[in-house]
Amino acid sequence: MTNKLTPEKIEEAARHYENITSGKTPILEKDKGLLKEQQPILDSQAQPIVDKQIKDMHDYLNKKDQTSFPLIPPSDPRLLMRIAPYTDDMLKEFRIEDRKELSKKMYASMVKYGGIGLSANQVGLPFRMFVMGGHPEIENGKVRSIFNPLLNDVSEETVTFKEGCLSFPFLFLSITRPKWCSIKYTDQHGKEIEETLHGMSARIFQHENEHMNGYVFTDLVSKFKLERAEKARMKMIKDFAKGGAIR
Repeated sequence: MTNKLTPEKIEEAARHYENITSGKTPILEKDKGLLKEQQPILDSQAQPIVDKQIKDMHDYLNKKDQTSFPLIPPSDPRLLMRIAPYTDDMLKEFRIEDRKELSKKMYASMVKYGGIGLSANQVGLPFRMFVMGGHPEIENGKVRSIFNPLLNDVSEETVTFKEGCLSFPFLFLSITRPKWCSIKYTDQHGKEIEETLHGMSARIFQHENEHMNGYVFTDLVSKFKLERAEKARMKMIKDFAKGGAIR
């Protein structure tokens, strides 16, 4: 039996969660027992309960911070829906003024959760758009707001690299993708842009563009590889809950 999580504990757990997803792992001595309360849940691997806790955490943070959006849990069907082309009149229903405001909030959400890419449907919004970038070692931190993305061409040469996804905390998968991609989209000002992305930027674009079509990166690996990754994920969460290092 676990003690009920208070808003303060949820907020504190959220800060740790952000540190993990951004590659930081500082754990204060006084906080080492924070996630031990959830150990029975982790041991049972009861995903619906874990999803609810993640959702509750995000809902709580969102009430305090209206400048960003909360992530939806991976069990939410909106994550697997193919998104229709974006039009500006879609924003009225969600009380969002324009593309600039949407882009600003999406970027703030991406930064809050420690990501380098975030699609609108990952926060429950039915918009064919995503934001990407912001990491100082990737194109000097360049940020893109991508509306109605089109993948025009890709390289025959591929690269395999480990990826993560904000919708699947602590899960990392080796994904093979084209080394470069030629793309077309409109930005937060409505300007049409065509360019060719290379390296990590190409990888991020391809990852986020798949979200637009209702796919997630777990669809790209075999059942065997996914099961192995899930075991590593649960071990990582348990180690973190015990106050250990994340490897």
